[in-house]
Amino acid sequence: MAALKALVDDWMKMDRNEKTRQEIQRLWDSGQEDELERRLRTRIEFGTAGLRGKMEAGWSRMNDLIIIQASQGLCQYVIDNVHDAHSRGVVIGHDHRHNSERWAQLAAVAFIDKGMKVYLHRGFVHTPLVPFSVKDLNAACGVMITASHNPKDDNGYKVYWENAIQIIEPHDKGISVSIQHNLTPQTWSTESLQNSNCLDVTQEMTDAYFLSIENLRLPNYSANTEMRPFVNTSMHGVGHSFLATAFERFNVPYIPVVEQASPNPDFPTVAYPNPEEKGALNLALATADREEADYVLAQDPDADRFAAAERQPNGQWLTFTGDQLGTVFAGQVLRAYVASGKPIDRLAMVASTVSSKMIEAMAKLEGFKFAECLTGFKYIGNTALDLTQQGFEVPFGYEEAIGFMFGPTVRDKDGVAASVMFAQIVTILRGQGKTVKSYLDELYARYGFFMVTKIVQIRLRSTAVTTF
Repeated sequence: MAALKALVDDWMKMDRNEKTRQEIQRLWDSGQEDELERRLRTRIEFGTAGLRGKMEAGWSRMNDLIIIQASQGLCQYVIDNVHDAHSRGVVIGHDHRHNSERWAQLAAVAFIDKGMKVYLHRGFVHTPLVPFSVKDLNAACGVMITASHNPKDDNGYKVYWENAIQIIEPHDKGISVSIQHNLTPQTWSTESLQNSNCLDVTQEMTDAYFLSIENLRLPNYSANTEMRPFVNTSMHGVGHSFLATAFERFNVPYIPVVEQASPNPDFPTVAYPNPEEKGALNLALATADREEADYVLAQDPDADRFAAAERQPNGQWLTFTGDQLGTVFAGQVLRAYVASGKPIDRLAMVASTVSSKMIEAMAKLEGFKFAECLTGFKYIGNTALDLTQQGFEVPFGYEEAIGFMFGPTVRDKDGVAASVMFAQIVTILRGQGKTVKSYLDELYARYGFFMVTKIVQIRLRSTAVTTF
């Protein structure tokens, strides 16, 4: 009891947020020792994707104090390990979840307090815009406040290194140690942002991002105005406005799922805003049936992941797996690369070890390089970067959990880029009298049939969930 009281006292001494202070005080006053143990005994762990967990008071949860401590520790670690960190600065963005805007501002204040330049995206942005901005601005690191496709009660703190790729070992351990050495909050108010060295680059970076998206235009693609529109769902996330702009650039007709188009942190129509979840696409499929559309597209709430479904001749819907989409994308990326006339032995593609071996078979037959890496885009991105430094061109990488990377500009998964690529592929195939399913069958016939993969969701409520 005395040891628990010490944890409570430590929290009350550091926390300046009245709401979370009261949470801990009520738990103590009502004798809820087990809940206090869960919240205070173990600290949320900083992993290779940063932080992610439930928004509550306590050392094992996501809250103002944890955000400030993480930012202070990260900032000091970056200053100690990145050349010219102060002048290169940090890029910070946030999505629409509860507390996201405030936590982005608290992070900004923590960096400013240590003399770092801050590029703060104003308003909701999709996750890929942060690594894009880190690369384009040559920033020292990046932070995105998001919990991706987690339930509404969660939020997260995702970190990108100076190479614009999610952090990997040993930086995660180094940052964790640095956080422990910088626990005392040095600042809490966000009022100083109004008169600080905090630059708003949102419009500049957004415009540059869409210019880079136009570089993904495939050979022989031309908009087909007679084509039935795609139906698209943004899962109550931030992707709708970004997708709308991208589709406008490519003249892609689409119909949004109205009920899920606007950002809503409570995700009222889906318990789990993950396109892979059973039932998550129900509204989109119903919209497509009503509108007589042939394809449904989906991005998760922070718009870095992508899913798609195709109407079959019998009227049923085929929802493609991540491996099937990866195969289709790889086939078309290969076709575009060959059409460019570049040497095939300079082409490389990347996939995680848990993904299908289809691209490996494709590479052996066609003569390009395939690289397999550990699971997660922190490894896919770094593997792609290493290959690029060896002289390869790496236009595509993926993992089976519906994450797809295109081109050298964003070495991370990008649901908007994937949506644009998929829409182009559908249009090109339709001009050839094909569907995505029939094209996939052609690829199987050429490169071989591989084991069917299926996602099984097992939910564990952890105090330290850091996988993005």
